[in-house]
Amino acid sequence: MLLRDVYGSHCRGSLRQLVRWLDEVGNVKLFRNGTGAMAVNRASSEFCDWDSVRRLIQGAFAYMDGRIDPPSSALTLTQEVMTADASKGALLLAKDEGALAGCVFAYPKGDALYIAKLAVQPAMQRSGIGSLLVKAVRADARRRGFSCLELQTRIELTENHIASARMGFVKTAETAHPGYQRPTSITMRAPVDV
Repeated sequence: MLLRDVYGSHCRGSLRQLVRWLDEVGNVKLFRNGTGAMAVNRASSEFCDWDSVRRLIQGAFAYMDGRIDPPSSALTLTQEVMTADASKGALLLAKDEGALAGCVFAYPKGDALYIAKLAVQPAMQRSGIGSLLVKAVRADARRRGFSCLELQTRIELTENHIASARMGFVKTAETAHPGYQRPTSITMRAPVDV
């Protein structure tokens, strides 16, 4: 189902309109300005374009280089690690007219659906794609009976803390990577229904 199928052929649907339909469809398309389309899809079990996902994540996380300690695990991502994360839950892909624009891994972690490696192409950041991916994860969590979402972000990346808070996340804990005496990450949680 497409937004234009619901609202007519001249739909210029907003993200808010799109979210209303996320619970009813597995694959979502958002039409912008009557031309291009943004689609969010769950990667199938036959998905094999791991190099594109790795490049997307590494490109999106590159700004962290020199800002966070220890360095991001994104620097050492392998197909095996990504396949394992996807098999624990899901890999959602955002595509803009067929080109990979963003991704997120989501898998169960205790009573929450955990959000990992949320990434958007650097040139497309701050355009709503990250929020759209989180909304898709939220809809998946709702369908699967989870009451909350969880993510971790590095302590130094205060802009990520603010962006996550805008999506309803609140800080619940601080953690330290092995070998560190100081907090290196914060854990944030958000209710599925906001």
